[in-house]
Amino acid sequence: MNRITTQPGNSSLTKILVIVGLILGAMFAGLPVLWMVASSFKSNTQIFAYPPQLVDDSFSFAAYLAVLTDPQKVRFFVNSYLVSGLVTLCTLAVGIMAGFSFSRYEFRFKRTLNLIIIGVQSVPPITLMIPYFGLIVALQLYNTYWALILTYMVFTLPYAIIMMTGYFNTLPRDLDEAVMIDGGGSFVILWRILTPISLPGIVSVGVYTFMLAWNEFLFALTLTKTTDMRTVPIGIQLLMGQHSFEWNQMMAMSVLGSLPVLILFLLFQRYFIAGMALGSVKG
Repeated sequence: MNRITTQPGNSSLTKILVIVGLILGAMFAGLPVLWMVASSFKSNTQIFAYPPQLVDDSFSFAAYLAVLTDPQKVRFFVNSYLVSGLVTLCTLAVGIMAGFSFSRYEFRFKRTLNLIIIGVQSVPPITLMIPYFGLIVALQLYNTYWALILTYMVFTLPYAIIMMTGYFNTLPRDLDEAVMIDGGGSFVILWRILTPISLPGIVSVGVYTFMLAWNEFLFALTLTKTTDMRTVPIGIQLLMGQHSFEWNQMMAMSVLGSLPVLILFLLFQRYFIAGMALGSVKG
């Protein structure tokens, strides 16, 4: 048999190209974030100074103090935390139960429901803006937290169900049979046996759901009216006034708004990657 050999020169060249590509990609993705962070410590005029400087004499925490001492801006963060947290909890609860049902049981219209779930996941959210606006108004939920929570769940549940179904499919059915032999039912199988060992899949779904709800802009703008109901993305947009833009405060709110997602990902990075990998093995 002929053996395929890799020449040392080609291998070294490949590694160099990969490293250069990674460095360029990191610079392309990281430099805007670095500039955002640096601008949050500058004055509005210094942000547009030429030649631009990453750090200058105007370094100050004034923008952060202006954001954190303003009750209205703090309310934006409270709204985002409340909505994103409830969406994540509700999505996980429904997604886990639905994923378990699709993985373990055969029932009528199962294939049809699967197709509907996949279809909803593939529809661009903006195309549903007008129908959902009319539905929310008809249900008298306009300008309420539930308007955002229920709408976001429409877009987070399909992903959650697909991921949890795939993850539960990787778990052996012998666990179910062992519990049933001991007299346990479906509730015990799901919540006491499968859920604890499905932590990677649950974390990946939870982080994705929280990120989507935290960063969503279009529906948060359309389905709320008063300033007290706005979330962080809308609050940043409100800093763009008719005659002036509070650029440094916008950058400060952007940094503060990025921290929750960043912290979540760093804390659960290992589970998130493992859940994404295992959840896509079987569908």
